[in-house]
Amino acid sequence: MAAKGTRTKKGAGAAKGIRSFVAVEIPASIRDEIAKLQEEIDHPGVRLVKPDLIHVTIKFLGDVPQKKLDRVAEALRGVERPAFTARVAGIGAFPGRSIRVVWIGAEGEFEPLFSAVEDALAPLGFPREGRKFTSHATIARVGRPAPETTDILASKLGPFREVDLGEFTAEEFILKKSTLTPGGPIYEDVAAFPLSRP
Repeated sequence: MAAKGTRTKKGAGAAKGIRSFVAVEIPASIRDEIAKLQEEIDHPGVRLVKPDLIHVTIKFLGDVPQKKLDRVAEALRGVERPAFTARVAGIGAFPGRSIRVVWIGAEGEFEPLFSAVEDALAPLGFPREGRKFTSHATIARVGRPAPETTDILASKLGPFREVDLGEFTAEEFILKKSTLTPGGPIYEDVAAFPLSRP
């Protein structure tokens, strides 16, 4: 586990800012199980998220200037939340009638962590989310939503609605940067923040 606020990777961002977000990583063992699930729901027009990129997003920050990103890291160092047991279970889609995103659920103390991150970043000008926070990990996206694709995906998801891929201990949360490329996004850690032991 990285030391609190340790910058694990560096990289120059675009002049307008660095596309950034706060997340909790999912262990490789559970991502392997997610990959097996992705094989079951694969279909033309569905873009599967690469398993090593799957994570639980706590807050998306958008494009952040480098100097402000340093202030974000400093603010996040002040977040104090305990480590917690998380479970990856249940599968669903957004929105309901025309599927655009397929997700797998993440249970545990994610909402209190989200609230603490919101509180830490609000003074820096990051708006609070208007929608209720729902912890999940995106595992697939639909390029061009259509009724036929939605019907097929819904039938594929049906048998896995109650899937349970197991538990893990969330020991840290991470400030990450995202670089968009033609081959898909590349994520890099900016800083890691450990969750305290009880």
